[in-house]
Amino acid sequence: MTNFPTLGDLGLKHDPKGRGYHAVYREQEVNHCPGCGRTHWLIGRVSAECAFCATALPLAEASTRHHNGPAIIQHRNRNQGHAWAA
Repeated sequence: MTNFPTLGDLGLKHDPKGRGYHAVYREQEVNHCPGCGRTHWLIGRVSAECAFCATALPLAEASTRHHNGPAIIQHRNRNQGHAWAA
């Protein structure tokens, strides 16, 4: 379906140990920047950027999300009644 060759087509095999250290931003944990060690982050849709040294990390949740259907975004305060405009 795609024009990109797979690892098998290239004669390579999947080897996670050969990949080395793979830093990701985890949402429910304290994340220290691998560049400067600080913990202040600017969070985007698929990556987080250190607010001090601009080191970017991919979001762990973004890489594990299945793209079979549309993402449903719900506000965490959605059950607190209706907000009426003036």
